[in-house]
Amino acid sequence: MVLADGPAPRKEGTDYYQYCTRIPSGTLLAQTFDPDLMEQMGRLVGEEMEQFHITLWLAPGMNIHRNPLCGRNFEYYSEDPCLTGKMAAAITRGVKSCPGVGTTIKHFVCNNQEDNRQHRDSVVSERALREIYLKGFEIAVKESAPLAVMSPYNLLNGVHTANSYDLLTNVLRREWGFQGMVMTDWNTTGKGGSAADLCIRAGNDLVMPGTPRDVEEIVSGLQNPSEDSLQYRELRACAARIVRTILQSNRYEDEKQE
Repeated sequence: MVLADGPAPRKEGTDYYQYCTRIPSGTLLAQTFDPDLMEQMGRLVGEEMEQFHITLWLAPGMNIHRNPLCGRNFEYYSEDPCLTGKMAAAITRGVKSCPGVGTTIKHFVCNNQEDNRQHRDSVVSERALREIYLKGFEIAVKESAPLAVMSPYNLLNGVHTANSYDLLTNVLRREWGFQGMVMTDWNTTGKGGSAADLCIRAGNDLVMPGTPRDVEEIVSGLQNPSEDSLQYRELRACAARIVRTILQSNRYEDEKQE
């Protein structure tokens, strides 16, 4: 699979670049309050993903505008979780209208500032978590079924979000019925401080970008079983979800045609 980052994907090859249409920022698009327009925008992105053989768009960003100083607020939609969820669901439906491509909604969850986000602990009450920070993601998952979700660097109530079984399995998969793939943010197991084996156990199917140290941690977790360690069945479930995503993707169709 080929992944493209940000709202204006650029596919890089050995000796060329392909520049895509630059769509407006997430905040500006959300100000239209127009889901139909968002679907059209998603369709535009999906068509260019098809053209450049990209499977997953690492967007939309859905974090709440909690702090006006957040350096990526332009990428996110709103301080309102309902508007955020509706806009993300609409653009996801638009992208998915093109066969074999999809979105990666992010950063799940409470990645609401950029400063020190690898080690910052978001302390949130259950009510605020459910009514504000999770609600937009819940709407997007239930109304558009994105192909993927990205977990972030930050801690949530003392636990690395990427290592949170409660969040990525109990809430996302069991409560909301999410059937797609979950991936970590880049280098969350290095500078982010998350453990690779616990990322897999929590429900991340991909630890990105993947390092020899990550492999060692995963193997060690399997070889030293305990009540809280990674189980083979959990690793197999992750592998199955990756394969299922590939089989749905344009990349699989491209390989068959070749």
